[in-house]
Amino acid sequence: MPKKNDVIELTIEAMSSEGSGISHCSENGEKGMAVFIPATAVGDRVLCRIVKVEKRLAYGRVEKLLESGEDRLISDEEECPVASPCGGCVYRHVTYEAELRYKWQRVADALSRIGGIAVTPNPIVGSTPERYRNKAQYPVANGEEGLRFGFYAPRSHRLVEQRNCLLQPREFECVLNAVAAWGNAAEVKAYNETDGSGLLRHVYIRKAEATGQIMVCLVCTSGRLPNTEDLVTRLRAVSGVCTVVVNINRADTNVVLGDEEFPLYGSGVIEDRLCGLTFSLSPRSFYQVNHAQAEVLYSLAAQAAALTGKETLLDLYCGTGTIGLSMANKAARLIGVEVVPSAVADARRNAERNGVHTARFLCADAGEAACKLRDEGIHPDVVVIDPPRKGCTPDVIHTIADMAPARVVYVSCDPATLARDLKLFGELGYTTKTVTPVDMFPRTAHVETVVLLSREKADDYACHSVHTKDLKTSMN
Repeated sequence: MPKKNDVIELTIEAMSSEGSGISHCSENGEKGMAVFIPATAVGDRVLCRIVKVEKRLAYGRVEKLLESGEDRLISDEEECPVASPCGGCVYRHVTYEAELRYKWQRVADALSRIGGIAVTPNPIVGSTPERYRNKAQYPVANGEEGLRFGFYAPRSHRLVEQRNCLLQPREFECVLNAVAAWGNAAEVKAYNETDGSGLLRHVYIRKAEATGQIMVCLVCTSGRLPNTEDLVTRLRAVSGVCTVVVNINRADTNVVLGDEEFPLYGSGVIEDRLCGLTFSLSPRSFYQVNHAQAEVLYSLAAQAAALTGKETLLDLYCGTGTIGLSMANKAARLIGVEVVPSAVADARRNAERNGVHTARFLCADAGEAACKLRDEGIHPDVVVIDPPRKGCTPDVIHTIADMAPARVVYVSCDPATLARDLKLFGELGYTTKTVTPVDMFPRTAHVETVVLLSREKADDYACHSVHTKDLKTSMN
């Protein structure tokens, strides 16, 4: 049994769901306790210092890399100087091919170990691994030389300063520089969590990939900002910036956005195009942060739905309606359900804007809405679900099964809760047909998955295979 501060030699055998390497201590020649070590790759041989010991596992950090595994990235390319303290890019140190392999394995393991499902996932669909994000929320802190911007270190509110994140568009650094120049000249202070003093809490930036439009949202403790003309002038000099919004958040909370906001410059929204549709985005609008991969994800979901133009499509957890609306032209009618009122309002506007007159959006909990539709005698042919990370509640799954759609398309952002839910679907008569992982967030531990479920004994239904070879580079 290892003890805290022991330094031992270990070889990395596998990767955890959070992107840490996994090894085992040897005890009397046998495999002993598992040790989780960040910033390692399969095949690495390291000197590891044990930093924490629990009953069944331990955590360590690399003291010295003795030998690099084949998956470790050896490159002269520009790398992030704060990757380790920031902790967001857990796969920054490995090749992208290895990262895709790790993520595919994570999905496969969850299916078999948690769900008991004997389905081999399709090859994972890869992405561009750099500069792919269209949104960032930068916390702000005070420094000796003025305002500081960056990201919080894992499980803390300790700011790691970084303006040029390699996952964000290059324009975002220019926006931060402009805000810093204005704030320092106007002697603006960052919000202090300890005593509630200060004005500027976050700088929230969105970019519409198709149009190039950029929104800058300053989250402040007050709507009264000094020298706003200088702020707007500096931000307008950044290519793409077409609106500046002030959001007011006075609460002692970890939630970024407050309930009040107003445009300081421009309309307060930007426009983007996705899957042939136009979407208007406000600071609160839910929108996939990887535009190119969102189109891949929705294409896979549409292939799994296999709509012919005659079906009733139910889109649970619909957000601003993007997935359902992207399929609406292939369905007889679309019903979307979302619990957030502002998202429902956005979905209705998006339907009207794109000339989709066969859509109905309900503001309700997914389970309540499903029961309401069932009581109305509405029996969807296809149900699309894209739940939050915690997955579906059992009552939602039971209600979907009671509605007896021929197909369920499950879009998941967490393999563990996905596998758990697929197991319950299986107990209620739905067979998992295809599973396709999609890398929406390269360099991070996250992976999305599109799953097709079919109701057993569905009349005249043939499984539609999901093809990914023409979408993007894939790796098994």
